[in-house]
Amino acid sequence: MRHNKKINHLGRTSSHRNAMLSNMCTSLLLSPNKRIFTTVAKAKALRKVIEPIITKSKEDTTQSRRLVFQELQSKVAVTELFQNISQKIADRPGGYTRIIKTGNRLGDNASMCFIELVDYNENMLKEKKAAAKGRTRRSKKKDDAAAPAVEAKETSKKAKAAKAEKEEKAEEVEVLETAPQSLPVVEEEVAAPEVEAPAVEEEPKKEE
Repeated sequence: MRHNKKINHLGRTSSHRNAMLSNMCTSLLLSPNKRIFTTVAKAKALRKVIEPIITKSKEDTTQSRRLVFQELQSKVAVTELFQNISQKIADRPGGYTRIIKTGNRLGDNASMCFIELVDYNENMLKEKKAAAKGRTRRSKKKDDAAAPAVEAKETSKKAKAAKAEKEEKAEEVEVLETAPQSLPVVEEEVAAPEVEAPAVEEEPKKEE
């Protein structure tokens, strides 16, 4: 039984296993998509080696570069790690890798997967941002706590509006009371001027 056996020897000697994991780390760091395909057992063993190396790259000092080179044995991989990768994962406190299973291998039915750096998978990062924007649901407790405050605001607004209306009406009444009363206008009947009828001239009688 494998009680408390935390190291998976992967059917290899210690030197063979260390060399294999070092080469896998270099392949992962230098691959264009920062992704390699392997078995699940090797990916889990690789994750224990690569994540402490990436953590050391956050501090760009001579000592940290020496420690990383001691594990990788590749100057190109060390340069890529300290110049590019360390800047992209600077804000992440851990968990730099992701293992996604892809099924079983046809020959020996071994479980296969690919292991990748989390910050280099642009598709999954876009999905996470979209999901974060879409979440607008608030908790019921907050809504219940905010309901009395909203009601109090509405009642205060209504009271202010009613008070303003009363003040306007009172002002109108005061204006009407203080305005001078106008005297009634008596309309005098104006006699129409008499028009004389035109005089009709009598025609002279003709003598027979």
